[in-house]
Amino acid sequence: MRFFIAAFAGAVLLTTAAEAQVKVGLITSLSGPVASIGVPYAKGYAAFQAGVTEFGGKKLSFVQIDDASDPAAAARAAKKLIEEDKVDVIVGSAGTPTTLAAYGVAAEAKVPMIITANALVAGERGDWEITIPQPVPLMISADLAQMKAAGVKTVAYIGYNDGWGDLVYDGLVKAVEPAGIKVVANERYARADTSVTPQILKIMATRPDAVFTGGSGSPGALPHLALAERGYKGHVYSTHAIINAEFVRIGGASVEGMIAPTGPVVVAEQLPDSNPIKAAALKFRELYEVANKEKANDAFAAYGYDALVILGDAVKRAAGTPGTPAYRVALRDAIVSSNEVVATHAVYSFKPGERYGTDERARVIVRLEKGAWKLVP
Repeated sequence: MRFFIAAFAGAVLLTTAAEAQVKVGLITSLSGPVASIGVPYAKGYAAFQAGVTEFGGKKLSFVQIDDASDPAAAARAAKKLIEEDKVDVIVGSAGTPTTLAAYGVAAEAKVPMIITANALVAGERGDWEITIPQPVPLMISADLAQMKAAGVKTVAYIGYNDGWGDLVYDGLVKAVEPAGIKVVANERYARADTSVTPQILKIMATRPDAVFTGGSGSPGALPHLALAERGYKGHVYSTHAIINAEFVRIGGASVEGMIAPTGPVVVAEQLPDSNPIKAAALKFRELYEVANKEKANDAFAAYGYDALVILGDAVKRAAGTPGTPAYRVALRDAIVSSNEVVATHAVYSFKPGERYGTDERARVIVRLEKGAWKLVP
């Protein structure tokens, strides 16, 4: 009888432990054109896992898949994670096209997704997601202030020929034209392109006061290289999507002096002690170095880390048994109602129906000086 009771108790403990596992599917781009962003995301996930991974008595477990920067592969990854791995939530991906492809599968299956790329999902279809990176309008408004101060009257745009390129261009036009700054060019290129010379020649012909780039990661350096080759001496601005070590390495001297908005984590040590994000950002850097045996040097790893910080906070508040449809709903409801969660890029607060949870605390302006990002007061 004692053996039976002990065996029964052991079975209960095993069952309880299994139920307490919240399965997290991670989709990122470890290969392909977006790998210069996807690899840092994976390093951010590793940094998080080097710290606390149990919340409210529930342990987070992770399954990671490389989508190879391919939207079709991202959709297949989401399908596998949901149907075979039975995940409770998906986090990813690194590029806008892959993210939208994965989210289409997640939304259909009613699995919450924490989006780590800037991807706009409109209408009720977006009810199962939140987006971690700062929205384009919030960040471009910081660029606009710099343009006004510099006396810019005309600006030319060059960006990707995909959803991210469209988001940036639309945000640029809506921000600058009411301020009396005219957009004089709209040139595009593919992430896999190796040259943008024809596009830059068209831009140079308009003689703009400034050029605004809408790229990301290492492919985002191409316009800057081409502008430098043509001797362009005007102002150059971009978005938070180029705060990346590969961008700086490939761009070299061609990207010196450029200005961009970013999250506070990039210049954490330059922040005043009164900034609520400083301590969280410095903690992330410690964990990053433990997990990856190198120092953090871009913004993207921190986006991945922040996604899991928000998830951990939601897991503490979500009731129910992981692995069930009811728990997925409860977890979604907890995620979209996150309030004042302090992380590395922002103090995040979400509301149902709102995709972004950041405010002006989530941005600073930086200038690239001698290969390092410096805070612009």
